[in-house]
Amino acid sequence: MKLKTFGPVDERARLQLERCAQEAPFAVLCADHHPGYSLPIGGAVAYKEYISPSGVGYDIACGNKAVMTDVLAKEIDVKRVMDDIERLIGFGVGRPNPQPVDHPVLEYILNAEVRPQRKMLQMAQSQLGTVGSGNHYVDLFEDEKGRLWIGVHFGSRGFGHRTASGFLALAAGKNFDDKAPGGEMDSPPTLFRTDSEIGQDYIEAMHLAGEYAYAGRDLVVAKVVEEIIGCRVLKDIHNHHNFAWLEEHFGEQVWVVRKGCTPARPGQQGFVGSTMADVSVILEGVDSPESKDGLYSTVHGAGRVMSRTQAAGKQRWIKGVPHRISKGLVDWEKVQLQMMEKGIELRGAGPDEAPEVYKKLDEVLAYHHGTIKVLHRLKPIGVAMAGSEVVDPYKD
Repeated sequence: MKLKTFGPVDERARLQLERCAQEAPFAVLCADHHPGYSLPIGGAVAYKEYISPSGVGYDIACGNKAVMTDVLAKEIDVKRVMDDIERLIGFGVGRPNPQPVDHPVLEYILNAEVRPQRKMLQMAQSQLGTVGSGNHYVDLFEDEKGRLWIGVHFGSRGFGHRTASGFLALAAGKNFDDKAPGGEMDSPPTLFRTDSEIGQDYIEAMHLAGEYAYAGRDLVVAKVVEEIIGCRVLKDIHNHHNFAWLEEHFGEQVWVVRKGCTPARPGQQGFVGSTMADVSVILEGVDSPESKDGLYSTVHGAGRVMSRTQAAGKQRWIKGVPHRISKGLVDWEKVQLQMMEKGIELRGAGPDEAPEVYKKLDEVLAYHHGTIKVLHRLKPIGVAMAGSEVVDPYKD
């Protein structure tokens, strides 16, 4: 197995990747990596004959979309726009859309080839165009020429989670609707042969969850552009980082399973978010020996250096209300003051998403020098996210 790493390597994450890549000829660990469930976040594994639902993870097709608008950042009332984003877009675990929407992807779900997905239609419809919790967000940015950008990060919501859970249950000999067995962080990968019936079903279901995730991001951005701001889109960049792609590398056809790992083929552009207080980027893949060795992959963010529990402390939810049972390392009031001093309008979030919880994106990208180039640098002016509603130390 050929393993390519970028930047300083976390030993636990490396061991996770090697465990998952025992049946694979190639694997990659990007510079934003940290331990995840089975496959580390920031990791990629290329299988010849397998697909891995544990590798793709529960948030199938989680990804980023960014658009450059035809207005300047100074021309909008950022406070008003962020208030409307918070009011009109649903944030949080299982939260329904305040303004239900329709989209062709719902008809695809109604007629899904993998029948258990059809039963998820009502949930999919209610959550379509909502953002979720954790580090999922809707942000406003100003680029180097003062232009306004809108950036979002989230995935396939409950539809993708139930799809992943269903296949993990099947892999354990249970029914699709049964609860998937809870695995340890360092569990071996769940693998399906791609020529098997269950492997083909997973590929079909994964792609439908991907279409749902793309539809959700498109709808959220369209709502901000058309209803909240009233502007036009001049440039659109959209990609995802929790997925499996059939690709050719080193003369072989392989299924590249990426978790928190952005495809970056030569000329392919991507939006990579930073912390809520720091500059994000629009980047583009370039061709080089390093790029090829990295399976044309790059970072999906800055990468965590502190777990959610370390940052925010432990909490227990009782009748829908969080009760703090231990204090975290982050002074959230201080962070909020720093955001105000930077002129950033913050809505929601929490200590588990504070800037100090992450690496510095510029330092992370430096380890990928020669594989990507930065096209735009985006300064945050408005940040909206729910924050984490469940204690999950390594949620992507």
